[in-house]
Amino acid sequence: MKSLGNHIVVEYFNCNPALLNDVVYIEDAMIKSAKKAEATIINSTFHHFSPFGVSGVVVIQESHLAIHTWPEYGFASVDIFTCGDSVDPWISYNSLKTLLEADYGSAIQMNRGPEDLLPKTDFDLQQYRSEQKEVIPDKIKTTRDIWYTERNEYIALSLKHAGKKLYDERSPYQRVEVYNTFAYGKMLTLDGMVMCTEHDEYVYHEMIAHVPMSTHPEPNDILVIGGGDGGTARELLKYPTVRKITLVEIDEKVIDAAKKFFPDLACSFRNKKLDLKIQDGIDFVEGCPESSFDLVIIDSNDPVGPAKGLFSEEFYKRVHGILKENGLLITQSESPRFNPHVFREIYQCYYKIFGKQQVFCFLAHIPTYPTGMWSFSYCSKDRNLHPLRSLNEDLIKRLIGKNALKYYNQEVHAGAFALPNFVLDLLN
Repeated sequence: MKSLGNHIVVEYFNCNPALLNDVVYIEDAMIKSAKKAEATIINSTFHHFSPFGVSGVVVIQESHLAIHTWPEYGFASVDIFTCGDSVDPWISYNSLKTLLEADYGSAIQMNRGPEDLLPKTDFDLQQYRSEQKEVIPDKIKTTRDIWYTERNEYIALSLKHAGKKLYDERSPYQRVEVYNTFAYGKMLTLDGMVMCTEHDEYVYHEMIAHVPMSTHPEPNDILVIGGGDGGTARELLKYPTVRKITLVEIDEKVIDAAKKFFPDLACSFRNKKLDLKIQDGIDFVEGCPESSFDLVIIDSNDPVGPAKGLFSEEFYKRVHGILKENGLLITQSESPRFNPHVFREIYQCYYKIFGKQQVFCFLAHIPTYPTGMWSFSYCSKDRNLHPLRSLNEDLIKRLIGKNALKYYNQEVHAGAFALPNFVLDLLN
């Protein structure tokens, strides 16, 4: 029976997992397979989901090709629908099987819309085209929508990007990627998690650096663990009291990506006060003498992969030991909304080591981090050092007078420590 369309429901097995998790490659494979079948492409929309999976559709004049991938299973599900007889969907099927490096595939073909059973309405096609000639383009223009998505089971952040990755390297520790997004400029991700973007990185780096620097009486010797993009060191170097910054980054690929694509962040690597060490931060802290630093900043990503050990009680006990008597520990402490379990555990750990009266939480708004609300911890070894009472207002005025800060000021500093009730409940 003659039908209006051919519908193939496809499954591919034992595919290359790395390819299935690469949104740019998947979009390219789908477009190539559509073109091989001589389909006319109108639009492509694709999303990458963190940590695994790609979904997308290629809209063709003859209908569509859609896909979802499960890289962890080496499996892809594809839907190919073509109208009429001008496009053979099996050509696309075979092309995708090759491009996804599948060991084998299975497919069911269904004829959709049996013409003998469907009444057809007659109308004057020439008159219709004449009436619509002003809005029907002479040539079909292909558009693309490729999205990067970071998500957990309940929340997602999506950013549209240009498609081709600027940087994609797998180090011994993690996958380091740089995308060119339309809303936030270049974006650095580690293992599928957003680390920073050109257009909002200043929030994170200004808050993690200036809050402690404007309250410590004389921060001369500073340790930064992580911070391979250079942004935290950039902010710290705005203070003349700084004698030396030791920056310990485990992954040289992060530094390489920052130098190539984030020069405004990586400018700190050229400063003579910065002592860069490529090694594990845990090992470095273990080898440090007692009372070595005025300020320690843990500028790490989430507690997974190479950063997992930076979220342990043993590590923070050792950090407490290498702080001087009036030393400060500052960390990024996750989102209380996105990751409340880890947020709560982190502060329970700090309370044990520093004492609850010496541990404070402060917040900042970072649009490209999950939920937009992000937290930092302020842990003081000295009972007399307080994030609000010790604030040096004259220092802040001089800092802002000499530097074009985009987020931090005295009012923001004070307001950051005013916590919503649900955050206070988590802390207590």
